[in-house]
Amino acid sequence: MRTTEAFFSAATLRSIAAEAAAIFLAFWAIWLTFKVFGYSSSAEPPPSPMVEGWARDYPDEANHYTIFAPKIPEQVEFAGMELPIWNYDVRESLDRELLAIMFWHSNTILFFKRASKYFPIIEPILAENGIPEDFKYLAVAESGLTNAVSPAGAKGFWQFMKATATQYGLEVNDAVDERNHLEKSTRAACRYLKDSYRTYQDWGLVAASYNAGQGYVSQQMREQGEQNYFDLALYTETARYLYRITAIKLVMSDPREYGFYIEPDDLYRHIAVEAVTVDSTISSLADFASERGTNYKILKDLNPWLLGSSLPNASRKSYQLLLPKGNSRDLRNP
Repeated sequence: MRTTEAFFSAATLRSIAAEAAAIFLAFWAIWLTFKVFGYSSSAEPPPSPMVEGWARDYPDEANHYTIFAPKIPEQVEFAGMELPIWNYDVRESLDRELLAIMFWHSNTILFFKRASKYFPIIEPILAENGIPEDFKYLAVAESGLTNAVSPAGAKGFWQFMKATATQYGLEVNDAVDERNHLEKSTRAACRYLKDSYRTYQDWGLVAASYNAGQGYVSQQMREQGEQNYFDLALYTETARYLYRITAIKLVMSDPREYGFYIEPDDLYRHIAVEAVTVDSTISSLADFASERGTNYKILKDLNPWLLGSSLPNASRKSYQLLLPKGNSRDLRNP
C-alpha cells in the first residue's frame, strides 16, 4: 500500500486540510443557525397575526400561494374606446403591462392606498372639464400619485415640464411651483387634454401626445399614414403608454381578480382641512404655521407647492394655504 505522500505534496495536503476545515465550519454555522433560531425541516414557523387574519378572511386563497398569468377580459375599454385585443400585438402589449403591475406588489399597493386619498380630488375636476374619468389613471402612470420629479425636470402628479406648465397657467418660480398643487395642476392637465382632443378627436392619441408631445405624434401619423394609436410604430415609452394606463385601470378597478386584497382600513385618507387666504408676504412659514396651531412640516405637506421657508409676495397675489382643521392630523379623531 502506497503512502499518501506518494500522491500529494505537503503543500497540497495543507490546502486539502484547510478546505476540509472550511467545509466543516460552514456546516457547523448552518447547524447553529437552525438551533438558535428554532428552524426545523419538519415544522413550519408559526404564522404572524397578519397572516392568521388573512387566512381567516380568505380561506380559499390561504390554502396556497399562487402565481398566475393575468386574464385579459374579452372586452377592454379606455375612455370609451375599445382596445382591439383580438390583434396579437395589442394583446401582448397589454399582457406585458398587466404582468408588470401585478407583480410589482409594493408599488401597486401604494397606488390603491394613494388613490383613496387623491382620486376624490381628481375625479370631479375631470368631470367638470369633460375629460373621461379613465384619465385619472394617467396620473397614476405618470407619477404614482406623488409629486415626483423626473430626470428631465417634469414635476408633480401630472408631470408637467416648466414651459408647458406656464403655458397652461401654472405659476413656477423660486418660491412657488404649482405643478405640485394637485387641484391647479389637474385643471391645467384638463386644458392640455382638451386642446389635444380638438386636434386628434381620439382619446388614445390624446394619451400618446401627453407622453410624447403633439409634435411627435402628429409627425408619426403623417410619416406612417395612420390615424390610430394601435397602428402606429412609436418609440418604446409611448408605444407602451396607453397599455400601461389601461392595465392600471384593469387592476385598480377589480383588484381581487388580479390578486390584490385591499381592505378599507388599508387605505390612506385626506384629513379635514381649512383654507386660509393670504395676499401678503409670509417671512417665516414656520411662524405662520405655529401661530395657527400646526407646524412647518404639516404646512409643507398640505401645501407642497410652497418651495422655500417663506412666501415672498410683493405683487400681493392671493394664495390659499391649507391647514389641518382642529386636531385632524391625529387619525384617532373621527
